[in-house]
Amino acid sequence: MADAFFTCRKNVLLAKSTSTQIEGVFASTRGRSVPEEQEALLQQWLGGGAGGDWLEGSELLMTSLSDLNSAPEVTWCAGQQLTDLHTLASSERQDHAVTELAKLPAEEAVAVAGSAPWAAVVPQTDHQIAGCATIDVDVQNEDPAVLAWSLARDAETVLTEPPAWPIQDAVQFCPLPAEVPYHEILWRDWEDLSVESCVLEQVSEKTSLFEFRVMSYNILAQDLVEQGLDLYLHCHPDILNWNYRCPNLLQEIQHWDPDVLCLQEVQENHYWEQLEPMFKEMGFACCYKRRTGTKTDGCAVCYKHSRFQLISLSPIEYFRPGLDILNRDNVGLVLLLQPLLPEGLDLKAVSPLCVANTHMLFNPRRGDIKLAQMALLLAEIDKVAKTNEGSYYPVILCGDLNSVPDSPLYKFIRNGELSYHGMPAWKVSGQEDFSQQLYSRKLLAPLWPSSLGVTDNCQYITLCQPKKLDRRKYSRDFLLQFRFCDVACERPPQLVLLEGVTDAKPVASAREHPTSAVTTVLNTASSSFLPLSSGVIQHGLNLTSVYSHFLPQRGRPEVTTMPMGLGATVDYIFYSAEPVKNGNRGGRRLYQDGALKLLGRLSLLSEDVLSLANGLPNPFCSSDHLCLLASFGLEISSL
Repeated sequence: MADAFFTCRKNVLLAKSTSTQIEGVFASTRGRSVPEEQEALLQQWLGGGAGGDWLEGSELLMTSLSDLNSAPEVTWCAGQQLTDLHTLASSERQDHAVTELAKLPAEEAVAVAGSAPWAAVVPQTDHQIAGCATIDVDVQNEDPAVLAWSLARDAETVLTEPPAWPIQDAVQFCPLPAEVPYHEILWRDWEDLSVESCVLEQVSEKTSLFEFRVMSYNILAQDLVEQGLDLYLHCHPDILNWNYRCPNLLQEIQHWDPDVLCLQEVQENHYWEQLEPMFKEMGFACCYKRRTGTKTDGCAVCYKHSRFQLISLSPIEYFRPGLDILNRDNVGLVLLLQPLLPEGLDLKAVSPLCVANTHMLFNPRRGDIKLAQMALLLAEIDKVAKTNEGSYYPVILCGDLNSVPDSPLYKFIRNGELSYHGMPAWKVSGQEDFSQQLYSRKLLAPLWPSSLGVTDNCQYITLCQPKKLDRRKYSRDFLLQFRFCDVACERPPQLVLLEGVTDAKPVASAREHPTSAVTTVLNTASSSFLPLSSGVIQHGLNLTSVYSHFLPQRGRPEVTTMPMGLGATVDYIFYSAEPVKNGNRGGRRLYQDGALKLLGRLSLLSEDVLSLANGLPNPFCSSDHLCLLASFGLEISSL
């Protein structure tokens, strides 16, 4: 009985296929060992002509609806018939079946809604085979078997459970995933923000803007790939090779054509041997800072020398010997650039631009280190971007901060203030939740020692002291002449009386050696610039993020990286803006564009979209981070 079903099934398949198709399908079987029945079938078809006899056999298969209902095993749609024929003709594995199927003319196949390429796979335990959802009308008209099948089924009912195939060891047919269209899945839209009303209100028709693009990109150092291969088990080894990734990365950068390029995880030997020469050919001038210690990667900032001129360059090393809170090898770069106006604008001027780039510590448990690193970076920006009048040039801060949106570190950058005393260190970056641990590191004030030379306002001490032009400098000998004056010999009422130390009048021995009271007063005066820490740190740069970190059209958060299959945002572009007067929403400071205006940005993707492309990296994106790109405009003013 099983043989009868098998032969009838072959007859139906052959009746629905042209001789050209059959010859193409079976061409590869010559010279290979095939079952006797398949070989006999092949020879019979090739020697029998067009196959008219086979058509008669197919007409005899279904003579009534009762026969159809009693033989579900032969009710196949035309879209699967050619596929079954492949299985009969091939004893190779699944990949060979797909290759042969691809050789068939596309116009001969029956269109099945939502179908994918099919191939034979190992049969499941229940030996079920999938049915078809739709049948082409032309096929129904010319094939009595298919027509009878279509009449028997309910026109409005779609089979949810396919019929069981009674033949033992039958081959099950399942859809193979088509080749992933990475360029379609990972498509990123350009969001033009210059047409929004808030921007149009601030830019009049007479306002000229110096427009430029800024890209921030963590390009994934090759040494880090090879040191952490367990993080990239989902990737084919070929796409992790630097010889594959490097051209991809350069092509992506060249495609978006930024004027300022901030890169993280730039391997030193790759930078000097490959990247910098290529960037110079693209018209960039480049600055590089390798991480300290034994690390082989670092940060780079490149700018189009036709559009900007370098005013100053400040590399930053966060590692400070002897300080536990700054014992890591991360680095940063701070540049002051002068935009170059085109010819014909001689009587116009545009403000310098401060660009900062950094890659901060990853360790989710050491938020204290991240805050100290950020304080050093902000202090350097404060020094570079501050004008003689005490205001700031426009600032753009890029980098991989290894902190998620709305984490305390993010809020500190955006709101300009953070109360950290007693906060668990893991909470600073928001990367992971370690609240279940019994003993976790907590932040205590002061967060860093005064020897670091940075105040709680994230400014260098030497720069924040008030400057008095008429202040005179006195020598120690000159000051000692006044050590016995009436004022110096009177003990302040609030000073604790210590015999021999804070007496009302110095003793004779003290006249030979200056009293410690004067020394105490001088020390108190000199330390007045370093008040006791209150557990609050601040900065006055007024920075806001280019991205909103949420995709309203998808109802999902944006992500910039996807480690271990989990999407997160850790890369940012912050820029200078003007705080809205009385604008504070739930502790979140509101901003509006000032002299530096955000004109557009390259949209980010969500975690579910990246999952469709097998995460990051993939054949299309050669880093485990997405690039960030924004367009800005600087106001051009008259001299």
